Amino acid sequence: MATIICKICSSDSQRFDSTKILHKYDVNYYHCSVCGFVQTDEPHWLEEAYSEAISTMDTGIVVRNIENATNLCFFMRFIPNGICMDFGGGGGIFTRMMRDNGFDFYHYDKYAKNEFARGFEADLNKNYALITAFENFEHYVNPMEEIASLMKKADVLFFSTHLVASKPPLIENWWYYAPQTGQHIAFYSLETLQFIAQKHNCQLLSNNHNLHILSKIPIRKNFFKQLECYNKVREKLDITRKYKKASKTEDDFLVIKNANKGEL
Repeated sequence: MATIICKICSSDSQRFDSTKILHKYDVNYYHCSVCGFVQTDEPHWLEEAYSEAISTMDTGIVVRNIENATNLCFFMRFIPNGICMDFGGGGGIFTRMMRDNGFDFYHYDKYAKNEFARGFEADLNKNYALITAFENFEHYVNPMEEIASLMKKADVLFFSTHLVASKPPLIENWWYYAPQTGQHIAFYSLETLQFIAQKHNCQLLSNNHNLHILSKIPIRKNFFKQLECYNKVREKLDITRKYKKASKTEDDFLVIKNANKGEL
């Protein structure tokens, strides 16, 4: 069975599946039995994958930004005041929303044009009270180096990435691999994040699904339980929900996926 070196813990990672990325490149996927990290072959296709920074398949981009801003407004009470950076912030929607909510956020994205937070670009030479990195970790070619760079700039890193199971699913059984876009190349288990936290001598908090915190300052261990309660109460008090219909986000994703084939 083919093996490569794990990019997180340097153990041997074994091939467990393969698929076509961007509908044309045969790519292997590897799983590390030590830290649980899943990675692809070295991603030679990234220039093509990022010909458009935001994939047309990302129909959930707006609703995610709304959810992220709601969650962060609740989280900000747990950390010291200061300037914050949204790293890999796409078009700047989240930065704009957080500034609208009164928080001093700045935007950075290597690939996407800042459309919504122009004039509030982050300076990578500065330090920040908080860095947010939503839907970033799965894009990292050298995750340990890129995470270390972020942790040098802030004491708190609030990020999202969907956790892979201890036994990784086959490519066809987990949508988050997203081989059609070619941008997702790194996948983390809870054990992976624990290894990273230990390396940086910091606290890890996770909702065990898709939201996580690495912090050098103490954060309440039950934060995500509090956040869950907060969101349940908020949703019950949302008087607009009775006027809404079922979301078309996932249906639209499937429409675009089936219509475009290899031309995303």
